[in-house]
Amino acid sequence: MILALLPGAAFAQDCAVQRPDWDGAPVTAIQEAAFLAASPAALVLFLGTIAAVRFKSQWGALAVVLGWTAFVTFLTMLAPASREVAMAEGCVGSPALFIGIIAAICVGMIFYTAPPIKGR
Repeated sequence: MILALLPGAAFAQDCAVQRPDWDGAPVTAIQEAAFLAASPAALVLFLGTIAAVRFKSQWGALAVVLGWTAFVTFLTMLAPASREVAMAEGCVGSPALFIGIIAAICVGMIFYTAPPIKGR
């Protein structure tokens, strides 16, 4: 029973589905962050972030922050359970670095698009 929970050849199909070009080396947090940043959803959200900052739009920043929140929620909570198996196998890395970078971008975007304080 416990052997079924350990990574091994039986779970290789998860890695074959999620990362078909995986070379067998464990994926680092930096590699995982680059992989997640290159996803189509992240690229669209990066473009939205650039537009919200360029036009200093509070509503645009709010929409993009909500989009990033939905994307990160999907990665952490709604992603298939096979992601956990793939992480144990080593073909998927921890998304913590990517999430931290996105959180910093969102906080910076909120402060940047906030209206100036009157009287200063």
